[in-house]
Amino acid sequence: MGIAADHDPAPGTPLDPGAADPFAWLEDVEGPAALAWVRERNARTRRTLSSGPAFESTRAAVLEVLDSDERIPDVSLIGGLLYNLWRDGAHERGLWRRTTPESYRTPDPEWETVLDLDALAREEGVGWVWHGASVLRPTPEQVAAGQPWRRALVDLSVAGSDADVTREFDLVDKRFVPAPEGFERATRPDDSATGGAKGGLAWADEDTVYVFTDLGPGTTTSSGYPRTVRLWRRGTPVEQAALVYEGREDDLYISGRRSRTPGFERDIVQRSIAFYRSETFLVSGLGTAEQTLTRLDVPESASVGFHREWLLVDLRDDWAVGGATYRAGSLLAAPADAFLAGSRDLTVLFEPTPTTSLAGATWTRHHLVLNVLDDVKSRLRVLTPPPLGPGAGAGGWTRSAFPATDPVATVGVRAVDPVDSDDVWVLATGYLTPTTLSLASVGDPDAELDPLRAAPAFFDAAGLVAEQHFATSDDGTRVPYFVVGREDVLRRTWRQAPSATPTLLYGYGGFEVSLTPSYSGGLGRAWLERGGVYAVANIRGGGEYGPAWHQAALGPLRHKAYEDFAAVARDLVQRGITTPAHLGAQGGSNGGLLVGNMLTRYPDLFGALVIQVPLLDMRRYSHLLAGASWMAEYGDPDDPAQWERLREYSPYHRIAAGRSYPPVLLLTSTRDDRVHPGHARKTAALLESIGADVTYYENVEGGHGGAATNAQSAHMSALAWQFLARRLGLDAERG
Repeated sequence: MGIAADHDPAPGTPLDPGAADPFAWLEDVEGPAALAWVRERNARTRRTLSSGPAFESTRAAVLEVLDSDERIPDVSLIGGLLYNLWRDGAHERGLWRRTTPESYRTPDPEWETVLDLDALAREEGVGWVWHGASVLRPTPEQVAAGQPWRRALVDLSVAGSDADVTREFDLVDKRFVPAPEGFERATRPDDSATGGAKGGLAWADEDTVYVFTDLGPGTTTSSGYPRTVRLWRRGTPVEQAALVYEGREDDLYISGRRSRTPGFERDIVQRSIAFYRSETFLVSGLGTAEQTLTRLDVPESASVGFHREWLLVDLRDDWAVGGATYRAGSLLAAPADAFLAGSRDLTVLFEPTPTTSLAGATWTRHHLVLNVLDDVKSRLRVLTPPPLGPGAGAGGWTRSAFPATDPVATVGVRAVDPVDSDDVWVLATGYLTPTTLSLASVGDPDAELDPLRAAPAFFDAAGLVAEQHFATSDDGTRVPYFVVGREDVLRRTWRQAPSATPTLLYGYGGFEVSLTPSYSGGLGRAWLERGGVYAVANIRGGGEYGPAWHQAALGPLRHKAYEDFAAVARDLVQRGITTPAHLGAQGGSNGGLLVGNMLTRYPDLFGALVIQVPLLDMRRYSHLLAGASWMAEYGDPDDPAQWERLREYSPYHRIAAGRSYPPVLLLTSTRDDRVHPGHARKTAALLESIGADVTYYENVEGGHGGAATNAQSAHMSALAWQFLARRLGLDAERG
């Protein structure tokens, strides 16, 4: 253990949170000693896990899926052309490219390269990773004059970290517009473009942007995100950008934007106080001496959005207003002008039931599409607002059917152009159903899905089934989960002996994130096709049943999520699908904290664990990188009373010598600037120090996603599959 060997904790005792942390030196992300430790573990993992034909076969199979030319190119309509970011074996960093809608419908579209990120990386000597682009919509007058969509703000990250840079890009000339002619955002005004900060730019007009980023002392929050939003004029130094709004140091994130729908232009400032708490302001007189900000009078826990004449309010808590009480999880609508004038005449567009929650709401030009989860299965509804005139109220919304979709698939809907069109992209996917992309025209009673593209079947699903079951948690709560595998394994009867089928259970359980069925060629090739079973637990803490499902495992109730996951693990065994020795668990980020708690609280339930980019040290998490922003989810460890609760599910502080733990694979990234790699490093070192079976690998790129290229993704994925196959006995003769 090198420099940590003299500080090993005593046998039979967990790490004392009041004593000096013996592995704190591993928090020095790029410190020489820490990186030497990382290199040594990476080399060991390459020797023991990623060498040999079995690993290479799995890696190649996963990479073939990720690089396949038959994947569906995800597109956005910009100025009449379809844009796509494409990565494959020849373009690791990616091509930003475009084609016509007509060409996209053909088997082999003709793509025009707009920006080659690999060429840019070679030219500038920087491992750029695409973070997205925002394109300025021309005004109706500019469109009438034949002016093209020209101005874009392109976000690029170094090696995949959350911190990034923004550069203005000319879509016609296909070139970056250098400063001072164009807008460029780096860490601070005197930094090079290879720096980066958390934040961004947003178009106000063709010569003005909102800038919210690190501009020096006092301009970032304690979580490392922007504290101010300013208005920056073209050709002027960013230091002269006029302040629009300044938040508090303990806020989460401050940003600004302009909604440019013709006739309904609005300037909006968002103050994110914490996760699940925010304030939204409308700005009038932007950039003038008469500038004022008006806060929307809605609960801080609610989310709000504008579309033309309408304001939507998505509730996370109950709201008593205007003589009525609206339930948490409901979606409300009001005429925007009337609401701002003081009216609280609200229409309930959606109200949750015990089995339903709102997964999303998508505006088209004239309609609103609701995506509802009913026991974690997608159901789509179309709502149409009434015309608004003098004295019109909020009522009168009509409902109609959405074109029929697969009732067992996860369906996502995205507007093609919410300003001018009622068309939507419809993406459907399932565990055993390859993804399809269709167009649909919302509001047309005779409309049907117009198929555009379908992904191939990347694995043989013959004999496989996908089912939904419910486990019973410790407090009696029914917890849904999906399970995929061979029919003869999943549908065993009580008379049959328990199966020893290697089974992987995946979970997340936090931040109101829902886990729904989706097709994965890599999962199919590396696991299902080889006889493994895959399960996904929809535990509390997620969003599968709306805000109440999330809040049921929030803060002091966190243990409920872990009890739910353990209940699903037991249910898989009780159904005869697998045994504890053949059951693995996997999760990343908050899901890494989940699996870390399986390690320390329920080690007897599992035969192997994969923990990715995890939180594990809940004593230090709020002081590491973006950790302070998650205290609304977990609590404040600096508060002694809250720490007493947090330590109960801080895996780093529950690991102890003399206890038996299942084999563990820890994966992280040096460039993860969201969840500090120190969590994984220190836990691996602690497990090593007590003689536990632990394997560690840290990718040098990748950010919180763990990988910056398809090749890196395939490598990291193959490490997990190979580890699980060996430890759980899948195709033992191949490993």
